[in-house]
Amino acid sequence: MSSSTFRTVPPAADVVIIGGGVMGASTAYHLAEAGVTDIVVVERGELGCGSSGKPIGGVRAQFSDPLNIELGNRSLRAYQDFPHRPGADIRLDTVGYLFLLTSERQAADFETCVSLQNSLDVPSRMIDPAEAQRLCPYIGTDGLVAAAYSPTDGHARPGLVVRGYADAAARAGVTFATHTAVTGIDTTGDRVTAVHTDRGRIACSTVICTAGAWSGRIGDMAGVNLPVRPVRRQLAFTAPLAPPAPRIPFTIDFSSTAYFHNSDDGLLFGLADPDQPDGFDTTWTPEWLELFRAVARHRAPALADMETVGGWAGLYEVTPDHNAMIGRSEELGNFLYATGFSGHGFLQAPAVGEVMRDLHLEREPCVDITPLSAGRFRTGAETRPEAHVV
Repeated sequence: MSSSTFRTVPPAADVVIIGGGVMGASTAYHLAEAGVTDIVVVERGELGCGSSGKPIGGVRAQFSDPLNIELGNRSLRAYQDFPHRPGADIRLDTVGYLFLLTSERQAADFETCVSLQNSLDVPSRMIDPAEAQRLCPYIGTDGLVAAAYSPTDGHARPGLVVRGYADAAARAGVTFATHTAVTGIDTTGDRVTAVHTDRGRIACSTVICTAGAWSGRIGDMAGVNLPVRPVRRQLAFTAPLAPPAPRIPFTIDFSSTAYFHNSDDGLLFGLADPDQPDGFDTTWTPEWLELFRAVARHRAPALADMETVGGWAGLYEVTPDHNAMIGRSEELGNFLYATGFSGHGFLQAPAVGEVMRDLHLEREPCVDITPLSAGRFRTGAETRPEAHVV
């Protein structure tokens, strides 16, 4: 969507959403659909220029935590319905997710999770190495103990999702102020009263922080602790393949986090560098690829020497337990937040947009997100580490 660059922002709004990525766009869309249209979405760059700028985003419901399973599964259904609501092609490809497991301990853990997923209507299943190789001919079975597969998972295009939500929200009257940076937040007592930007002040009755890796800075402006660390993640694209690559699942070597899947006329490679320092640097460094190639030589030898033609670097927004923070500030009753998704934001965005709508309208959300309160890190409340992290 070509959103306007504002010389000045509107002087007032019912809701200011900070961050125009997939979470902000989904929240704006769901609020507008419910009749809340006096909304300004403030984005310091173009829509989707942060973590949502990832070329292809996985969508799955294979998690270890029941809340993540529910948010993932509800979002999967919304993505399947996206051509009708809000009405956009997001190039959803339901190829499934395939986790490759190399120890008996991993296999036992995933078996427990598959039982939990099945109880929540996710059709995942444990499979043997031979079936995993049939699903993904690139992999070698040497050292594989088992695999977990869910056929309804897959991947879609984050940029198309952001535009689909934003276009529908804009048609309903939502204002998108791009190239507009938040510079401060006014509070009086236990309320936020205004958001300051480099294009003017917006008086408002609710602020929703969906600023991804930058949410800690936004929280600090309001005196709300949102412990989010920015961590660079990188991926690469192969040159076009001839003959074309077979259609394969989103395949993950769980021990190393190396993953690969189809991408246009080739494949996409990714891996989480365990030594990556925190920071906002999003420079793509081709040397990183050696980490992936080292894993591929053993797990999927045909990929190890494939020619690559560029890549992408973006930020994960990581919390101490790799779970999101979703809720209402305990200090400021009209400051809401949805952030810290630790790599799972795109795949949970439709359901979280609904949750944010319900929190704003003071309705009971479709899932109980109380355990995801940011306060859990301060109060020593039980955290819920997510095991299926890539």
